[in-house]
Amino acid sequence: MSLQKVYSLYKTMDEENVILSFKGIVTADLLTSILQIMESRMESSNESPRVRKKVFNVLVECLQNLYHHADDYPDGRTALVMIAKEGNAFMVRTGNYIDNERAEDLKERLKIINTMDKEGLKEYYQNSLESSVVSSKGTAGLGMIDIARKSGNKLDFEFLNIDNERSFFCLNVKID
Repeated sequence: MSLQKVYSLYKTMDEENVILSFKGIVTADLLTSILQIMESRMESSNESPRVRKKVFNVLVECLQNLYHHADDYPDGRTALVMIAKEGNAFMVRTGNYIDNERAEDLKERLKIINTMDKEGLKEYYQNSLESSVVSSKGTAGLGMIDIARKSGNKLDFEFLNIDNERSFFCLNVKID
């Protein structure tokens, strides 16, 4: 990367009010580190305890989703995490590779989640909890419902087709 590009990246991150950004392999140690950094930054901010708690809870869910569900491609379990401030809202943005077959299922679930209000999400969560089967990755598929519930906003997402086997899943969660 040229030094001009480094500065350009810096300017973009500054203009977007990026608080924290990471791209790489997601590990349990990384999750702990990111959560510690954000907890420290949130404590030193002027945000209300309610907003800080919501940001932290959504971030935990997003990071767990990356840890459990990011598919390998092509050089390991790489993912992207960014936390930014936009006006009075925080944005948690994630990106990871996903098999196209799984992408279709996830897209349908996200569409369903985005049609629901607070009570609908609560009921959907309870029903999913009661009828869920733990996956081979050790999860019950409740993360996205929980993210929608904790953020109080619709989930902004996109699946960018990479090739016949994989897509790149982008998720943007607004917390206000």
